[in-house]
Amino acid sequence: MNRTRASRALPRIAVPLTAAALLAGCSGSGSDSAETESTTQAAAVARKDGAALQDDYIEVIKDVLPSVVQITAGDSLGSGVVYDDKGHIVTNAHVVGDSRTFKVTAATGGKELAAKLVSSYPEQDLAVIQLENPPSGLKPAKLGDSSKVEVGQIVLAMGSPLGLSSSVTQGIVSATGRTVSEPRSGGSPGATIGNMVQTSAAINPGNSGGALVNLDGEVVGIPTLAATDPGMGDSAAPGIGFAIPASMVQTVAEQIVKDGEVTDSGRAALDIAGRTVLGDDYKPAGVAVVEAEPDGAAADAGIGTGDIITRFDDADVTTITSLSEALAAKKPGDKVSVTYDRDGERKTAEVTLGEM
Repeated sequence: MNRTRASRALPRIAVPLTAAALLAGCSGSGSDSAETESTTQAAAVARKDGAALQDDYIEVIKDVLPSVVQITAGDSLGSGVVYDDKGHIVTNAHVVGDSRTFKVTAATGGKELAAKLVSSYPEQDLAVIQLENPPSGLKPAKLGDSSKVEVGQIVLAMGSPLGLSSSVTQGIVSATGRTVSEPRSGGSPGATIGNMVQTSAAINPGNSGGALVNLDGEVVGIPTLAATDPGMGDSAAPGIGFAIPASMVQTVAEQIVKDGEVTDSGRAALDIAGRTVLGDDYKPAGVAVVEAEPDGAAADAGIGTGDIITRFDDADVTTITSLSEALAAKKPGDKVSVTYDRDGERKTAEVTLGEM
């Protein structure tokens, strides 16, 4: 499967509109019949390729959809992906919210099953829940290698958008390596997540926590959010959705299943508590260090309380969100240059990043 098919364009033949050409056309010469035959063959090949692609879609959906579930958490509804045959299910942290118990229904139907929270990791918007009595024949999804995801690759999003279980939408990978900040929730800033997969497959409320699948039947991401258009009252921007890459899903879920929590995030940290500050023009102008963790990355580099960070490596820092996005692109142990203001004087420090 996952065939790469070159598009086939119908042959185009330029024919001068001369009397001779017109007479030849009327004479019943073999050129017209050859062109017609060529066109017919090309159409037949296109139909065959289209039927094969459709068969790929149907096969993948039949294979993967049983591994996608609907999760009810209080008044909220989302999706999840079966992680193993012991009843562990991976989903988004914002799907589970503050709930500790859940009702789970397979995308293919059946009775509701009770589940409980194992652990939630809001920093990466991932969580794992577990069925209390896993049914026999539970089918874990196959997590793919998200580093091999390519722009233009066909993908299917599976989940329960708007409560419509077993829904499948289709699109392509529009971009990779996106850093996305989720909207604020409950007065707290949303997670800033790096290396996300952008897709044109429709992502709607209820799709969160489901599966973004390639034509090899591998889950390459967990659909998490859709872009919004501030110019349209923050309504959803059609065709722009984001999924957490399968590599991060595997890293987080594996630790939660084994240890009950995330012990190694793989995410870089500056080890500060900060807040956005405004300049003289009342526009965001940097991040003030409210607290620098003792022996943390910033403190070890001489950055302390009251300093205002204005640049991180090659990125300008104007808000706490822009700083989080810059950090999301780094790894623990990376060395970066941080520019900050202290008492009106600009300084620069080399910081070895810690781990969140």
